[in-house]
Amino acid sequence: MYRFASSPSRDMDINSLRIALFNYICAKQSGDMFIVRIEDSDKAKNIEGKDQEILDILAIFGITYDSLYYQSENFKYHLQFASFLMDKKKAFACFCTENELKNEKYSGKCLHVSDDELLNNNLPFTIRIKSDIDSFVIMKQDKYPTYNFACATDDMLQGIKQIIRDKDHILNTPKQELIRRSLGYEDKINYTHIPAIQNIDDKSSVKWLLDQGFMPESIINYLVLLGNEVPTEIFSIAEAMEWFEIDKISEEPVKFDINKLKFINREQIKLIENVELSKRIGYSCASIGKLAKLYTQEENTTAEIKKKIDTIFAPKISEEYKESLDKLKITVKDAPYFEEFEEFKKYLSEKSELKGENFSKALRILLTGEQSGPDLEEVYPLIKNYLQEITK
Repeated sequence: MYRFASSPSRDMDINSLRIALFNYICAKQSGDMFIVRIEDSDKAKNIEGKDQEILDILAIFGITYDSLYYQSENFKYHLQFASFLMDKKKAFACFCTENELKNEKYSGKCLHVSDDELLNNNLPFTIRIKSDIDSFVIMKQDKYPTYNFACATDDMLQGIKQIIRDKDHILNTPKQELIRRSLGYEDKINYTHIPAIQNIDDKSSVKWLLDQGFMPESIINYLVLLGNEVPTEIFSIAEAMEWFEIDKISEEPVKFDINKLKFINREQIKLIENVELSKRIGYSCASIGKLAKLYTQEENTTAEIKKKIDTIFAPKISEEYKESLDKLKITVKDAPYFEEFEEFKKYLSEKSELKGENFSKALRILLTGEQSGPDLEEVYPLIKNYLQEITK
């Protein structure tokens, strides 16, 4: 069984999505269950609605799960496990203050507090697990579990057998294994630690990337290719499952490269069905989807392309070519339907009596809302059925 654990205290970044994706792919490859755990144990840091946002993002990327757990549902078990460890003298109460511990490794001064001293002491305390190396805290003074204690016991309770996570957690692994052994849990959990993506910032938030018009397929392709010994080509997630091997992930640090993601996104836009692309930018016509693909010559995301298409259908204004533009609007309004662009262009030129730049620039503005862009001979066949709406 594989799992993906995420905290509702922040936006999901692409590193977390990559971890979720790898666990999901490996679970599907092996026929194992895949569960999602919302690690909401730190109530002070939880942000309302972030848990649902995490689940929504997973759904957008086609990552389905067999079970969903909220860590807070296991609080009663965390307390029971901590009490068990204290009863078995495998954990102890620590009355040290934050000032006593500041900039200093734990001294072990509370290790031998007697039961009577514990019962007669009203001071707040943490609970530490006994260890010859580091008697680390497992329960905080507020009686909520620390990350390692909650994570270790939750994995135990949920029967997790395989965990893929980034190398930032590698120092947590022996602590979590100690916790489970102290509780008498002997089942083995196999860990695979992979390098975290570097250079991530606000622009690596999955929500931000989606809002900017990076498509889920493109982000998946980018993350699966990142650090893998495979050809850099565009492929589907289903194809990725056929060759993906977690053991072949490079152990070298990998960096987030938004320009590479832009390239993949642009190529993915070219591959998507025209009607589907049209829907993603707010329309529902194959011609508009095909028109959108013309703008991959200069744009990389669906959000950027949507602005271009919206401008085509918006009212046209130009101070520089106002008179010429007004003439063309009137001319188009009374014009017959033309199948070919050259016939349409010739008709407008003759009827409006406009020449040179006054005609060519005004015509481009009228049809696209801008003075530059794709060749009008390519644009016209895709918008000719909308001319009255476009030239209003």
